[in-house]
Amino acid sequence: MGEEIIAKIKDEAKKYFENMSPAHDWSHVERVYSLALKIAEKEKANLFVVKLAALLHDIGRKQEMKNPKINDHAKISEELALKILRKYKIDEQTIKQVLHCISSHRFRNNEKPETKEAKVLYDADKLDSIGAIGIARAYAFAGEQKIKLYSDKNFLGTGYEKEHSPVTEFLFKLSKVKDTMQTKTGKLLARERHDFTSNYFEKLNQELKQGS
Repeated sequence: MGEEIIAKIKDEAKKYFENMSPAHDWSHVERVYSLALKIAEKEKANLFVVKLAALLHDIGRKQEMKNPKINDHAKISEELALKILRKYKIDEQTIKQVLHCISSHRFRNNEKPETKEAKVLYDADKLDSIGAIGIARAYAFAGEQKIKLYSDKNFLGTGYEKEHSPVTEFLFKLSKVKDTMQTKTGKLLARERHDFTSNYFEKLNQELKQGS
């Protein structure tokens, strides 16, 4: 029964990613889902909760991208997820756990993951923001938003400002991801991805200095 519900909710979630840009499309959800399961198994987390949370964690992203002033896709995702979970008669305790995972997965807010399942989702989502795929996503997002390839903007902001850039994102977010990992497994997986990301932006900085 559990896998049948997961399959149905997966179909529901996928609808929210139609025509989404590559930095935040359905493939991101698939990668997070796969990473979350690997981490959850190692950390002995509740797989049902983790699966639901991973599938639903970004369903509010399209609304945020249409209106950056909203600037909290986690909150929108939480509201949409509640409707979907109740539609499939998920028990209230599980719903509470899934919603906490969703609301606390975002880097740019003050809610911290408190449960094992929330920590698993947080780590899986953040791992997809660093390493080779993370750099690819950062530049895909830059192209989508028509922001700069690099800039000297010295604060994180929302990420939608015209003076923002992947370099800014690295300095104020991506470079810190490794140290925010919540699980032992996440920390191990983050090391190599962090080193790759750091080396890339160091090389970029060297080339920019050569060309200045």
